[in-house]
Amino acid sequence: MKLRGHITIVINNKKTAYKCLFSHFTFLCFFSAINYDFVQMVDQKYFVSNKHRGSFSEAVVFCSQRGLELALPQNEEENNALTQVHGKFRAKFKTDMKNRPLTFNNWGKGQPDKSIEDTGCTMLSENGSWQVTHECSLNVHIVCQL
Repeated sequence: MKLRGHITIVINNKKTAYKCLFSHFTFLCFFSAINYDFVQMVDQKYFVSNKHRGSFSEAVVFCSQRGLELALPQNEEENNALTQVHGKFRAKFKTDMKNRPLTFNNWGKGQPDKSIEDTGCTMLSENGSWQVTHECSLNVHIVCQL
């Protein structure tokens, strides 16, 4: 049964109904179930993952095909939530996926590495700090946001 104004998310075979909080995401309310292994809500943003792995470019495609965006923390609370998802995640270097300047960052010591900023990707390390790397093709867990 589809509930208007709610979304059912399946996490580890357990169904949980959430109220739709965002008018611009109401299209999600018409799906009967979305299968994710991880769902974390911070303020009014959801971070989701089904433990799919891929490169940076694959992550962008994976999220956009589902009507989502690649996860990018906007504050310390979101950064901490993403650190708990999986060991690592990918994001773009200096701007978000809509080419807007970052409003929050958590660069590690000696970062960002300006020498590779045009060709590098930013990785969220297990301790929550951000580091620029050449290894944009690393096969890491993909986390999307809505």
